[in-house]
Amino acid sequence: MIFEITEEESHKAKIPHEIFLTNLVGNHILWFIASLGVAGSYLQPLLLVPVISVATLIYILWRARRSRQRDSWYVMCHWQMCAKRSRLFILMLTLLAVVSGLGWIAHTQLGMMKEAVYALVGGLGILPVMVTVLVLILMESDGLHQAALHKLPESVVKRFPDGEMPAIIEELKD
Repeated sequence: MIFEITEEESHKAKIPHEIFLTNLVGNHILWFIASLGVAGSYLQPLLLVPVISVATLIYILWRARRSRQRDSWYVMCHWQMCAKRSRLFILMLTLLAVVSGLGWIAHTQLGMMKEAVYALVGGLGILPVMVTVLVLILMESDGLHQAALHKLPESVVKRFPDGEMPAIIEELKD
């Protein structure tokens, strides 16, 4: 659905998507790859990736909750979309942490070969997170584009029907 909103509201609706995309692309891809190059000498740049990510995700969830009382309905809906995707990303990072922990326990306590642990952690932990990052980048890029076009998916409109909805310019058929 396309809504009649101001450019200021459109700009505010882009902010959560920009923050999340910066975390995904800038932190989890660019900074992570750059810090891997110096990880042999300096571990601190690599340790910044989870610190920045956790801080960003906590901010998105906090700000999405706050937007329910503070922002216009349209902007609040975009914060809620971003928060839902952030929760999915947190779930995937938790899965990675659990699989990594189990791999460490299997190697240190059960005597599993480190190559088997690498395969386990890589296949059940890292690969799903990498795929999730790529899918979330696509979804957030689309969310950013929708905010610029004053659009919202019908599912989001149905999820938050009780707000002061702006006038609908065009109802799109999916």
